[in-house]
Amino acid sequence: MGKSFKVWLKDLRKKYPSNLFDFEDTSKLEPLDSIIGQKRAVEAIDFGLNMKGSEYNIFVTGLEGTGKSTIVKKLLDAHAKKFETSGDLCLVNNFDDVYCPVVIEMPAGSAVYFSRSMIQFIEVIKTKIPEFFEAPSFQEKQTKIHKEITNRQKELFSTIEQFAKTIGLSIIRVENDYQVVPVLNEKPISPEEFESMEDTAIKEIEDNIVQVEEKLNDALSKINRLDEEMKISLKGLVASKTDQLISEQIDPVRYYLRDCKDIQIYLKNVKEDIIENIATFLGVQGQEDTEGKKVFEMTGKLIKRYQVNVLVDRRREKGAPIVFEPNPSFHNLFGKIEKKPAAGSFETDFTMVQAGSLLKANKGYLVINIEPLLMNPSVWESLKRTLQDSKLQIEDMPDQADYGMPSLKPAPIPLNVKVILLGGYEPFKILQSMDSKFNKIFKVRADFDYEAGHTEKNIYNYARFIARMCKIENLLNFTRDGVWAVVEYGNRLVSNQQKLSLRFGHIRSVLKEADYWAKKDNASKVSQDYVVKAISQHRFRHNLYEEKVSEEFDDQTVLIDVKGKVTGQVNALAVYDMGEIAFGRPTRITAESYMGNPGIVNVEHESDLSGQTHDKGVMIISGYLGRMFAQNYPLSVSISITFEQSYDGVDGDSASSTELYAVLSSLSGIPVRQDIAVTGSVNQKGEIQAIGGVNEKIEGFYDICIKKGLTKKQGVMIPSSNVKNLVLRKDVIQAIENKQFHLYKVSTIEEGVEVLTGIPAGKSDSTHYYPEDTVFGRAQEKLRKYHELSMRYGK
Repeated sequence: MGKSFKVWLKDLRKKYPSNLFDFEDTSKLEPLDSIIGQKRAVEAIDFGLNMKGSEYNIFVTGLEGTGKSTIVKKLLDAHAKKFETSGDLCLVNNFDDVYCPVVIEMPAGSAVYFSRSMIQFIEVIKTKIPEFFEAPSFQEKQTKIHKEITNRQKELFSTIEQFAKTIGLSIIRVENDYQVVPVLNEKPISPEEFESMEDTAIKEIEDNIVQVEEKLNDALSKINRLDEEMKISLKGLVASKTDQLISEQIDPVRYYLRDCKDIQIYLKNVKEDIIENIATFLGVQGQEDTEGKKVFEMTGKLIKRYQVNVLVDRRREKGAPIVFEPNPSFHNLFGKIEKKPAAGSFETDFTMVQAGSLLKANKGYLVINIEPLLMNPSVWESLKRTLQDSKLQIEDMPDQADYGMPSLKPAPIPLNVKVILLGGYEPFKILQSMDSKFNKIFKVRADFDYEAGHTEKNIYNYARFIARMCKIENLLNFTRDGVWAVVEYGNRLVSNQQKLSLRFGHIRSVLKEADYWAKKDNASKVSQDYVVKAISQHRFRHNLYEEKVSEEFDDQTVLIDVKGKVTGQVNALAVYDMGEIAFGRPTRITAESYMGNPGIVNVEHESDLSGQTHDKGVMIISGYLGRMFAQNYPLSVSISITFEQSYDGVDGDSASSTELYAVLSSLSGIPVRQDIAVTGSVNQKGEIQAIGGVNEKIEGFYDICIKKGLTKKQGVMIPSSNVKNLVLRKDVIQAIENKQFHLYKVSTIEEGVEVLTGIPAGKSDSTHYYPEDTVFGRAQEKLRKYHELSMRYGK
């Protein structure tokens, strides 16, 4: 009895692949250069990278430690090399509108050269321009123009003066004007003398004055035109010489960037602006020391006016850019316009604009973790809008803009970037269901698996992965049994003998910690013992709470029996998940049956300590009892079920079969073995269903049995469907091998009843009655009596 339900030793461990592990240690293996078990994710990423269009961005899902970031980086590195390096980006002054600076793209690696060249250019010409205009050759040409124009003006004026003299008139200067007056003996006639003249003489003088004034006005007009002509000539001379000087300094830059049209246009605008503002350059020279601060400010503004702000420098890049953004804030993603205090306010200019990750990744790839991105909804909304528009606007954050101060507004920059979002399942589940734009922008999903088949190929690749880590991390080489211990740990991580974990972040930690313990012992290689020690020491560092819980069983603070038989009492198993580790511990479930209002009283539910899944499990028990025992008459029994000494709430249905065994024991009056703990959920048909945490539960009960003393009869009963999940500690397997501890597998409640009581559950006949000497028969008899009594008292 019970032997047919035993889990045998061969079901607990995989055979060591001696034919596969034909190497002495990992130094003899070729390090892994491929990806294990992520075919679906790799193909999805490859598809997304090669699809054109702003909507084919990628979101990558998977558990932590599955290598999402590492694999994405590896695939991106290989893909980006196929493309030419993207161009540099710089921001320059817009001489027509300083609030709208201009973005210029240029060949990769040339922006810094261009920026430095412009700084050097301004430093040179701000000195050379004044020196050039003070040179004797320039002064001579300037004097010659001035002299020629002045002589022509003098000649015009002299002609009018000679004409006036011939008719007895003279031209005199009065403040800012000229006046024609009559003269006698080369002296102006006084008003009294003029008034005493005869009318004919006065009339003649007045006519002559009108005639001279007409000629004078015509001459003055010509003189003014000559002034403009002189200005134009001088300006032309200045422009010609300035153009010559600028060309001498800037032509090497112009030639170096001859294929960049925007640079050629910008340099042309620089030349015109310098010529237009030549006085600024001339004003910098020759200032007194007392005005030193003013000169410094003028020089600084002069340099800044023609400075080049390098936004993106790709000198050290090859291929398309790849940017990982760990902190996707608004400024980090979209760029920033810095400001500095000035006269009680703030000021900014184009040199204070900084590029964000989106611009740095333009024409390439940007990788972002979704969790920190969603912490700021406004950033998420801005990112979606930017990707949809394929344009980037560097601007102040909407809630931080100072509306009392003008700010820069660079022109939108065309954006062609592939965004890859990394994260767990939950954030993407929420986005897909709640965000209508998400699926329109991120059309490609790459789902990383957390496990792969336990095949010879994957096992061998595990060994090659270890070889790779040894090389990269400078670890000691692992022996064959050391590699096999890591493979077994990979089984344990997924709790499945037929699977291997793909959470290589955890595997890598074990490798490094095993190397530490081996080096501490001065070992030359990492053997199985050091891998086991690394795993156990990791657990030791995290299991203080586990030990505290265990201590409660030592002094009967928590009551548990691990031997004998008790009616209506079964040892269930619970798992405590502490994040880094999980552990199992037994808990007592009791059931009492009595006459009263028909139904099951779920004590946890009545105390608000029961979760929805546990409530469902209790209702399934009610359905099972009705199916098995209420075919001939209704059930007239009250049943109370509780988890004893449970104060923190209960959820899940993994103990539903355990509760049912306690109920059947109470109804039948047949005691249940206390040396067997039970786990497994049940459906209304009485079939035992798989549960999680089976290894932790078995080990937890084993640890308590060790504390209270092994009787060689103790064990755990699990669902048959969980046998494949058994990856137990070596001490537990050793105890099973020595027949000091036992495992039982059952598929139905009937099988479980037989294991726990040693009595067959019983099978009903065609009239739905069970044999009297069975558990179900005795339970049915009690239910019949309760029904008859209820009918009697009901009447």
